[in-house]
Amino acid sequence: MTADIIDGKAFAATVRAKVAEHVARLKAEHGITPGLAVILVGEDPASEVYVRNKGKQTVECGMNSYEHKLDPDTSEADLLALIDQLNNDPAVHGILCQLPLPKHLNEDLVINSIAPAKDVDGFHISNVGLLATGQKSMVPCTPLGCLMMLRDKHGSLSGMNAVVVGRSNIVGKPMAQLLLQDSCTVTIAHSRTKDIEALCRQADILVAAVGRPEMITGEWVKPGATIIDVGINRIPAPEKGEGKMKLVGDVDFDSAAAIAGAITPVPGGVGPMTIACLLANTVTACCRAASLPEPEGLTA
Repeated sequence: MTADIIDGKAFAATVRAKVAEHVARLKAEHGITPGLAVILVGEDPASEVYVRNKGKQTVECGMNSYEHKLDPDTSEADLLALIDQLNNDPAVHGILCQLPLPKHLNEDLVINSIAPAKDVDGFHISNVGLLATGQKSMVPCTPLGCLMMLRDKHGSLSGMNAVVVGRSNIVGKPMAQLLLQDSCTVTIAHSRTKDIEALCRQADILVAAVGRPEMITGEWVKPGATIIDVGINRIPAPEKGEGKMKLVGDVDFDSAAAIAGAITPVPGGVGPMTIACLLANTVTACCRAASLPEPEGLTA
C-alpha cells in the first residue's frame, strides 16, 4: 500500500480562494472589509517572516492588514493598551499577538486581554471553554486546518477511532475536542501513555503533534489509516552537506506512507493551512460582528 499524499499547500490555496470570494461579497453587498491586526513584539527572525506572510496573504484576499511592530523591551502596560485600542476599533475584526513573547511579558495575560470575539488564534480562555463545551467559539487555526483536511478526505468522520499524540493547548487538546464534535472516538496519547505503539495501531485517524522528530514509524500505523502530521522539526541533513538542516515531521514519512491510506507531508502538509485558517477565522469574526451568516466550509 502506498498512501495518498494530502497536499496542504493546494488545499490552503482553495481555502484562501473561498476567503477572497467571501470578502468580495462582504464588500459588495454590505460595504464591510474584514480587518486583521497582528502584533509583533521584538525581532525574532522566524516570527518576522511569519508575520510578513500573514500580512501579504491578508491583503491578497482583499482584507485590511494592520501590523504593529513593537520594541523588544515594550512594557506590558503599553502592549495591553494597544490591545485595548484594537479591541475597541470597529475596523479590526481579528487580533493576533505573535508568540513567543519576550520573557518579561506574561503570555497568558496578553492572550486573555484580547476580546474573545476577535481572538482569531482561538487561545483565549473563553474560547477554550466554549470549544470544550461544544458552543460557538473561535477555533485554533492549526486544528481547524487539520479538521478541514480530514473532512475533505473522508466526508463524515462519525464513528472513526482517532488518536491524537500530544496534549498541548495549541494543538492536541483542541484537536481532540474538534474530533469529538465530529463524533469520533478520541484518545489523547502523551509521554506517559503506556504501550503507545499499540494504541496508535488502533487509530483510523492518527494526529501527530508531539514535537519529536520522526517518532511515529510505520510499525505504529494501522493499515489504511489517515495520518495528519503537525510536527515541524529541524534536524541535521548530512546528505545535503556539512551543517545543513532539513524539516521533518513527528512521523517517519517513508515507513508510515507505506502502510497508511493517506498522509500529510512535512513540509507542505499542515503548515500552509495555519495561515489560511487564520484568514478564515478573521472572516468568520467579521460576519459574527455584523450578525451575518458565517462563511460555509470555513468553520468547524
